[in-house]
Amino acid sequence: MPTDPHTPTLAETVHAACEAADPSGSDDRVTDFLTRFEDRDEPVSAVDDVEEELAEARGIIDPDFASEPLRNAVAVATYLAFRRDEIAADPADLIRRASAAEDMS
Repeated sequence: MPTDPHTPTLAETVHAACEAADPSGSDDRVTDFLTRFEDRDEPVSAVDDVEEELAEARGIIDPDFASEPLRNAVAVATYLAFRRDEIAADPADLIRRASAAEDMS
């Protein structure tokens, strides 16, 4: 029985974040964000400057920063990149915690 918890991939992390931020899949920008990272199978912990990479993707997808669901998805993905043990947490809690963490930075 393994003692180390599973380290999610970048794709799994972004997927969890998008599910939390846009569960109905109605925001095309969140869908674009998910698609951009869907093939990223490396552990999220192995991605150099994951915060910058996620923020850069947001800027490309939504240069006017008009999508609140995308803002939440990026915040949650960034939060989960560092708090991988919370990937299965309640979506509303994830958004709240990610937003609080974002405000602190």
